[in-house]
Amino acid sequence: MLESLITSRARIKLLLKFFLNPETHAYLRELAKEFGESSNGIRLELNRLAEAKLLRSENEGRTVVYQANTAHSFFRDIQRVVQKYVGIDRLVEEVVNQLGEVEAAYITGDYAKGIDSGLIDLVLVGKVNQSVLDKAVTKTSQVIKRKIRPLVLSTVEFEKLREKLEIPHALLIWSDTQPVEAESAATGS
Repeated sequence: MLESLITSRARIKLLLKFFLNPETHAYLRELAKEFGESSNGIRLELNRLAEAKLLRSENEGRTVVYQANTAHSFFRDIQRVVQKYVGIDRLVEEVVNQLGEVEAAYITGDYAKGIDSGLIDLVLVGKVNQSVLDKAVTKTSQVIKRKIRPLVLSTVEFEKLREKLEIPHALLIWSDTQPVEAESAATGS
């Protein structure tokens, strides 16, 4: 879907990188290496997105660091499109809501870093019906065309592994204390 709207593969990769997790900061050479693209192609797309004010740029010495502009009027809309493209909306709908006593659900790993690697690491905190989880993961994986790797932890286990799982950099996609819309999950609001 996104490929038919946006013909530049580099631009799609940049939108995924910055709009899946708006906390992501990156610079030109890092992005070119990560995407396996020429730095000139990435520079052109970064400039276009910065000129449209979808990305903010900041000089850190001789390096320009880019980040999503969360104040842009289209930020939430673009983030929703990116999340639908990746399948995060389906993940919440199909997986988390049917499992049992889930206290929180996080996406960690590549997707939390804005990298569309095809493998979604899902951390579920609480008591989960394993057979329902297995069926939901299989069904949702087929629909979103990405592998989902779930990890179920008790609250105690979660607290012990919080740092190792890099939870401060994870995407909170669901919480029982306050419902988190997938589109606001990345900002932690």
